[in-house]
Amino acid sequence: MADATTDTLRAAVIIGSTRDGRFGPVAADWIAGHIAQREDMTADLIDLVQTPLPTVFPAFGQAPSDEAMAQLRAVSPRLAQADAFVIVTPEYNHSFPASLKNALDWHNEQWHAKPVGFVSYGGLSGGLRAVEHLRVVLAELHAVTIRNTVSFHNYGEVFGVDGKPSDPGCDGAAKAMLDQLSWWGQSLREARRVRPYAL
Repeated sequence: MADATTDTLRAAVIIGSTRDGRFGPVAADWIAGHIAQREDMTADLIDLVQTPLPTVFPAFGQAPSDEAMAQLRAVSPRLAQADAFVIVTPEYNHSFPASLKNALDWHNEQWHAKPVGFVSYGGLSGGLRAVEHLRVVLAELHAVTIRNTVSFHNYGEVFGVDGKPSDPGCDGAAKAMLDQLSWWGQSLREARRVRPYAL
C-alpha cells in the first residue's frame, strides 16, 4: 500500500478544450474517478475555462505583466507540484486545441522529466491525431509521453447520461494507461530526487 504522504503521485488532469458545450469535463471526471480508486495517485483537475491563461506573451527576456502573473498563479504552481499529467483533449483540424497549446507554451520546467498520459475524443479518429501532435510538442518540453492512450471514437455514442462509457473495455484501457503513468511517474520522481534533470 502506498504511503499517502510520500509515495502517492500527484497527477494533474488538464481539460484542454475551452469550447462551449465541450465534452472534456465528462471525460476528465471519468478518468479522475479512476484515479480516485487507486492508492498510488491522486488527481488535481485543471480546467482551462475556470483558470484561463493569458494569450499575449511578453517580449523575449521580459517578465509577464502583473495581470498575466495573476492568471499564471492559478495554474503554474499546480503544474510544478504535479508528478505526472493526464491531458484530456479533442481533435480540432487534425490537431489539438489552441487553448491547450497556450497552456503548454506558458510553461517549461514544469513539464521536465515528467510523464504525460492522454485521454482523447472525437469522431472516427477518436482524437488520436491530436495526441500524436502533442507527443512532438511535449518531447520538446522534455516530458515523457505514455505509449498507451484512452481514445473515444464517436464519443457521443459511447457515453451514457451517467457520464460513463457503455463499453467496459474503456475501463481496462484507463487502467492500462494509468498503470504505465504510475510506473513512469514513480521512476522519474525518484530519478529527479537523486539528481537534477540535465537539459
